[in-house]
Amino acid sequence: MPTFSNDEILRYSRHLVMPEVTLAGQERLKAARVLCVGAGGLGSPLALYLAAAGVGTLGLVDFDRVDLSNLQRQVLYATGDVGRPKLEAAVERLHALNPQVRVVPHALRLASDNVMELVRGYDIVADGSDNFPTRYLVNDACVLAGKPDVYASIFRFEGQLSVFDARRGPCYRCLFPEPPPPGLVPSCADGGVLGVLPGIVGSLQALEVLKLILGTGEPLVGRLVLFDALGLRLRELALRKDPACAVCGAEPTVTAPIDYEAFCGQRGEAARGELPVLGVEALLAQREAGTAPEVLDVREAHELAIVRIPGARTLPLSELPARLHELAETIRQRALVVILSDLFVDPAELRSSFEHLRFRKHDVAVFHLLDPQEIKFDFQRPTRFLDLEGGASIFAEPNEIFDRYQKAVAEYLAAIKRIVLETAVDYHRVSLESDYEQVLMNFLGSRSRSRGSR
Repeated sequence: MPTFSNDEILRYSRHLVMPEVTLAGQERLKAARVLCVGAGGLGSPLALYLAAAGVGTLGLVDFDRVDLSNLQRQVLYATGDVGRPKLEAAVERLHALNPQVRVVPHALRLASDNVMELVRGYDIVADGSDNFPTRYLVNDACVLAGKPDVYASIFRFEGQLSVFDARRGPCYRCLFPEPPPPGLVPSCADGGVLGVLPGIVGSLQALEVLKLILGTGEPLVGRLVLFDALGLRLRELALRKDPACAVCGAEPTVTAPIDYEAFCGQRGEAARGELPVLGVEALLAQREAGTAPEVLDVREAHELAIVRIPGARTLPLSELPARLHELAETIRQRALVVILSDLFVDPAELRSSFEHLRFRKHDVAVFHLLDPQEIKFDFQRPTRFLDLEGGASIFAEPNEIFDRYQKAVAEYLAAIKRIVLETAVDYHRVSLESDYEQVLMNFLGSRSRSRGSR
C-alpha cells in the first residue's frame, strides 16, 4: 500500500478525518490511475480537483494549443500560456498544485488504433470531450476494456452527467444508439457556453470519479443528471441497459473499435467538402463579366437579417420543396451556390433533395442536388457546385454580423423550444439546451431515441 510523508498527511488532513475516507481511502486515491480525455473546459476543473485530492496518476489526452478564447472557462491556463501546447501548460500547473501526483501527458488524437492500449492502462476514464466520434470511441473502449466511463457534456447554460459502466448498468450507446446527423448539434464555439458552467459540471465529474475510487456513496450508474444553470435545478433521469445495444448488449456487433469518423458521418463530410473555392473578388469580377454562378440564399427571413448577399436569389428553406421547379432552368445553364447558416439548417428538410457537402465553422454551408431524376430536372450538361469562400459573413462588418448572429441564435433556440413544446416531443424527460442530442434527434424522428430514460 502507498505510504505518506508528513507533508502529505498534512495536505490531506481534511480527508483523513472523514470516516468515509480515512487513511485507507486516501491510500486508494494515491494508488488510483485516472485518464482524463480532454484538457479543456471540463478537463480543467476535473484535473485540478483530482490532483488536489491526491489521485496518484493522472493521464491527460489532448493535442491542442491554448487559445485566448479558452481562458473564459479553461481554468488550467493563464494568459501567459496562450500559444503553448495545452498539455505542457497543464502538467506544469498540476505539478505546482500537487507535486506528489504523477501527471502523464498523452499528446495525441485519440483514435481506434490507440485507444485500447491507452484505456487499459487506467482504472477509470473521465470523458470531457466535445464531439460525438470521441464520445462513442471512449464509450466503446471502456465497455471492451471493462472500465467505467465518467461522462459529462455542456452547452450554453446547461450540462449533463452520468457514469457509464456496462458491467453494472447502461453505456453511452444504450442512451444514444446512433449519433445525430452531422452539423445538427451546435458546438460550444457556435452556440457558446457560460464560463462558469464547465467549472460546475467538471467538479461534479471529479466528484463521481472520487466516489468510484473510494467506493462510497451512490455513483451515477444508470442515472443521467441534467443541470440547468439559469434555474439552478438538477433533474435526474433513470436509464436502463439496452439488451440490443451494439457494444454491451446480449449479442454485440461492435467487438473492437471501429471507424468513428465514418460512423458519425464526419469523414464523408470532410471528403465531400473539398469543393472548388470561389473567392468574393472572383465572384464580383464574374458578375461584372456576366459569367457568375447563381447564388441561392435559402436562409429564412430572420436569418437574412444577419447579413444579405448582394445579387443573391432568395428562396426560404421552408418553401424549397414546393418551389424546386423554379430552379430547373437556372441549374441547366449555370453553376449553383447554395448559402445556408449551419446553425439554422434542418437536415431533415433537405434530405430528399440535397446532399450535405460541408458545414463551415460559423455560418455557411454548401449543398448540391442529390438525385436529379428524383426532382425531375432534365439536365443538359453537368452542373458545377462551388464553395463561396468566407460565406455570407464577408459581406458584413465583423461587429455587425456578430451582434446580428447572436440575436438570431437566441431567436432560433426560442423557436425550437416552442416547436418542442407544441408538439410534445417527450419534453417531460429532456432538458432542451443541454440535451440537444436527445431533443433534436427525437424531433427529427431519428432511431436514436433514448430508450433507457423511458
